[in-house]
Amino acid sequence: MAYPKIWFLRHGQTEWNAEGRIQGQLESKLSPLGIEHAQQQASLMAPILAQGPACFVSPLGRAQQTAQIALGGQPYTTDARLAEAQAGVFQGMTREEVAAQYPEIYAANPLNLDLFCAAPQGEGFAAFQARIAEFLNGLNEPTVVVAHGLWGQVLRGLICGLSRAEMAALPNEQGCIYELSQGGEQVLR
Repeated sequence: MAYPKIWFLRHGQTEWNAEGRIQGQLESKLSPLGIEHAQQQASLMAPILAQGPACFVSPLGRAQQTAQIALGGQPYTTDARLAEAQAGVFQGMTREEVAAQYPEIYAANPLNLDLFCAAPQGEGFAAFQARIAEFLNGLNEPTVVVAHGLWGQVLRGLICGLSRAEMAALPNEQGCIYELSQGGEQVLR
């Protein structure tokens, strides 16, 4: 399927990212480094925003905080489908706590995308991917998306035709922009 050009921004580092704590759909503010990440994105966004793309942002606070900085006050639409994977009982726990309390799940899912989607009472991969695909399939113009790490891995995987395992292995940088076009990606730094 052919998609319009998308510029994907992962939110800047949060206090919980710095602690290795699983956020899922819980809230954690940007750390000082996370604010720097959003400022780096802002410096890259000016020529992109000059093209007048549609802008969509996750409803979660860390993405909203990033968008305020990175989009420089540009108007945007909040879309609930852009929220991070709901990670069930793992939300609020560190990876070490998950390893101690759920050793079988942890051992079987070394990568974050798989681990979050294997969480008891969580959203699961199929529902998460379907939510992202629904959003993606509704786009018909160049679009800026400010959302989350795992969300972006699945988005990038769908556009680039990757398997679930390949999606889970994608790098998940902050402070950059993933430009997705014609079935490929370029990282803007």
